[in-house]
Amino acid sequence: MEDEDGRIFTGCNVESASYGLTLCAERVAMFKAISEGAKRIRRIAVVADTDALTPPCGACRQILWEFCGDVELVLSDLTGAQETFTLSQIFPRPFDASFL
Repeated sequence: MEDEDGRIFTGCNVESASYGLTLCAERVAMFKAISEGAKRIRRIAVVADTDALTPPCGACRQILWEFCGDVELVLSDLTGAQETFTLSQIFPRPFDASFL
């Protein structure tokens, strides 16, 4: 995750035996960025050791939308395959504060 000042914030999956308490790398990076004072996120990269490029899960999409808006999203794997989207392309009609 890169903020408007070019700072990079990393995350990793933090897994728990109870599964429900597990955190994905995207949310870890987002909360780390917030805790370190990032104001605006410019770009998010999701890199996974998988056969198919892996987008953020639903919970991560929601958090990313709330804190980043329609940010650039880069999906990549360890071979260098890559696709770039905006968050709205993979998360149509997101729920946010405008519905409250």
